[in-house]
Amino acid sequence: MTPSKRGKKAPMAAGVDRIGALPDEILHHLLSFLPAQEAVRTCVLARRWRHVWKFTTGLRIVESEDAPRSLQDVRRFVDYLLILRGHEPLNTFEVELSDFSQDDAPYLNLWARFALLCKVRGLTLRLYHTNFLCAKLDGLPLVSRNLTTLNLRGVTLQRAFLDFSRCPALEDLRMRHCQIDVDKISSLSLKRLSIIFCRSDLDHRVTVSAPCLVSFTLDSFAGRTPLLQSMPMLESAVVELGRACTDFCHNYRSRGFCAANGGARCANCLAYSDETSNTVLLGAIYNAKHLQLISPLGMMIFARDLKSCPTFNKLKTLLLNGYWCVGPDFDALTCILKHSPVLEKLTLQLVSEVYMSSVDGCCTVEVY
Repeated sequence: MTPSKRGKKAPMAAGVDRIGALPDEILHHLLSFLPAQEAVRTCVLARRWRHVWKFTTGLRIVESEDAPRSLQDVRRFVDYLLILRGHEPLNTFEVELSDFSQDDAPYLNLWARFALLCKVRGLTLRLYHTNFLCAKLDGLPLVSRNLTTLNLRGVTLQRAFLDFSRCPALEDLRMRHCQIDVDKISSLSLKRLSIIFCRSDLDHRVTVSAPCLVSFTLDSFAGRTPLLQSMPMLESAVVELGRACTDFCHNYRSRGFCAANGGARCANCLAYSDETSNTVLLGAIYNAKHLQLISPLGMMIFARDLKSCPTFNKLKTLLLNGYWCVGPDFDALTCILKHSPVLEKLTLQLVSEVYMSSVDGCCTVEVY
């Protein structure tokens, strides 16, 4: 056979469905990346595709930019989808919608519980609002032996919803822009916890009990700072207290923290002194190897925690902001460095809070 003939390929037959010829398992996986509306539309491609969408390993309930629909249309579609699909197992279930109102919350609760019945492993509920009025999820605890990841945005969490004692496989919990009105977040299996731009209107602290955490992030929490319980397996933590935190000293600007002088204490400092726990944050995260601790001036949480400062025996890298570098004695910085015997790298992010147009500064110190 001549080289020219050997190099020729047989022409592709017209009308051959190459994708449809793939095994069912691959098609089910591929369709899981499409919005549910588009996945269902594949049923008209050919007889081969008629029921493929019913067995996708993931469902994405998202708004379509090409063909926007009202929330009522989306609700009607999802109701029919779940009825026709049945309880085939799911790896992932995602809801991402905007302009969701409290009237729609029962549907969201129903969809989430349906996903759990389908043995879902990853559950995502993302709602976007024009205000901070989050849709309330029911206060019943989740029950699943399969759920490993829970991603929540723009929802109100209440009563026992964040009690994960019946979710023994849950390892990853992420909450962003959520209203957290529960007494306790508890899990014996959780390894990664992220709480970003969330808030609580309770008059007491939300308790976090997750002894198996290896990674923890608390960023810009509005309300009273959550109370952390022991995290002996923790490896890294980022704690950034925002200006919406209510744990600030009313007397800070005029005469430092209330505890620094013998005068009368402000209402916030009095409330803190009445608490039974010696520390709110540092007493739980001292086992971490990597820490970022950031706070605006005037917040009393870290200052009070340092009075019962633990020893950070495993801490290798530490990032602090200007809160820790207040003169003349730099007491906060000195205290935490004295209690960090194996520290290798210290980074100070110094930003002036006097002028809005100030230039950020960063200093990194290597410790040998």
